[in-house]
Amino acid sequence: MSLLTLTVGELLEEQVKLNPNHEAFVYPELNLRKTYQEFDELVDQAAKGFMSLGIEKGENVAIWADNKPQWLISQFATGKMGAILVTVNTNYMANELEYLLKQSEATTIIMAENVKGTSYIDILKKVCPELETSPKGALVSGSLPNLKNVIVISEENYPYAYNWNEVINNGNTVSSEDLVRRKQSLHHHDVINMQYTSGTTGFPKGVMLTHYNIVNNGKQIADCMKLSYEDRLCIPVPFFHCFGCVLGVLAAVSQGTTMVILEQFNAEKVLQAVADEKCTALHGVPTMFIAELNHPRLDEFDLSHLRTGIMAGSTCPMEVMTSVMNKMGVVEITIAYGQTESSPVITQTKTDDPIELKVSTVGKPLPHVEVKIVIPGTNEEQKTGIPGELLTRGYHVMKGYYNNLEATNKAIDEAGWLHTGDIAVMFENGYLEITGRIKDMIIRGGENIYPRELEEFIYQHPDVLDVQVVGIPNYKFGEEVMAWIILKENKQTTAEDIRAFCEGNISRHKIPKYIEFIDEYPMTASGKIQKFKLKEMASQQFHL
Repeated sequence: MSLLTLTVGELLEEQVKLNPNHEAFVYPELNLRKTYQEFDELVDQAAKGFMSLGIEKGENVAIWADNKPQWLISQFATGKMGAILVTVNTNYMANELEYLLKQSEATTIIMAENVKGTSYIDILKKVCPELETSPKGALVSGSLPNLKNVIVISEENYPYAYNWNEVINNGNTVSSEDLVRRKQSLHHHDVINMQYTSGTTGFPKGVMLTHYNIVNNGKQIADCMKLSYEDRLCIPVPFFHCFGCVLGVLAAVSQGTTMVILEQFNAEKVLQAVADEKCTALHGVPTMFIAELNHPRLDEFDLSHLRTGIMAGSTCPMEVMTSVMNKMGVVEITIAYGQTESSPVITQTKTDDPIELKVSTVGKPLPHVEVKIVIPGTNEEQKTGIPGELLTRGYHVMKGYYNNLEATNKAIDEAGWLHTGDIAVMFENGYLEITGRIKDMIIRGGENIYPRELEEFIYQHPDVLDVQVVGIPNYKFGEEVMAWIILKENKQTTAEDIRAFCEGNISRHKIPKYIEFIDEYPMTASGKIQKFKLKEMASQQFHL
């Protein structure tokens, strides 16, 4: 199968030609439905609106909002008029926002008024006090010298910011011919999307992704799921993350699939949307599927149309996978693995892979994607079946980190291999297992301990809802094993019970020395558990 040479905008236009009257997206909470033809018309008008503000091809436009329709429209509008969409984590506060806007040199920010009770307007004013005294489109900020335009997703009128409808109406001042000329000036190898890595170590870095990167990755992800225009995909994962905007949106649009979108994750709303809209596919990180499976009214929802979907973002315990397949009926669910720097998916399981492969591996590399496992710190290939660092090369590897050549050269070697920092095992059948991050691996007295292995075992305890294993400093052994456990409701299991469960079943040196119970894990807004924060909490608790 050859790779596509379409821009993000052309990907949508292809579907308009094929299925103009097919439903493109549904927002159940907003009672909003649009066909592919209507969606494309909204996108064109927004693209002209952005051009009317003087936004040029190659300019960085930040978007800071939950999964609103305007986010979806902006993704394709920038894809047609050539601005680079910089996605902003919905959890960001003043310091993080200021860092991202400054580092990305964004000239425009598209933003929600508020999300989850947090006023984004107030946060921007804190970062940029000049906002209130600046006319629309002519912001002059000491701390953010590049920022000129503020667009608020709202019908409210702001003296210092455009509201969404103003931008759309301003689009009438730009001719369709101007938009066509702009589209014709774009190339599929242009950077079109910039996502900031979670920043679990150091400051977040802006990952530059091209049309070629994300259009092809989206299409191949859809192929692994056997998506078609007859499918209806429920997307409750955030758009600001690759899971939402590539595995969700671009995968769906590549096939003309209908998107059923939730602005924010809520287990009950997801189940309701899947039932009401007869969704055939569902995306989520394991914690989302756990919340859905444990919803007290799960059995009341008709999930009989569900067929496929993707579980990704972190490793999935076998019992969760089994329950998703058996209780929710997602028998053709797939597992995807990757990182933002690889657009993001490197490997994925297929719909017909047996459950053993779906829980023990992350599938095979996608077409046109090379993978090799090396001895960490070297380029020497590791033997089959032995853990090493996963390297990947191909169309999917990012252009680099924005304004950060040093970090780019550290991540991508001279031969074009992206060093993922993940520990993996390649099996004889070509499938891969991810055993952890190099920095998450616990080295206790010279013995390598992989947290995933312990998590899988402890998860089998009948009272355990979720478990995360981390290494914490120890004078004698270098590191000791610690387990943070969330118990199922009304369970009173003790640390001694967990240790007794481990005795005789796993090696003595792997049994957690420290066991703590917790109600919820610290997470990124995209649903990734922040293990470094669990380590920090342990350090404070035990005065390490």
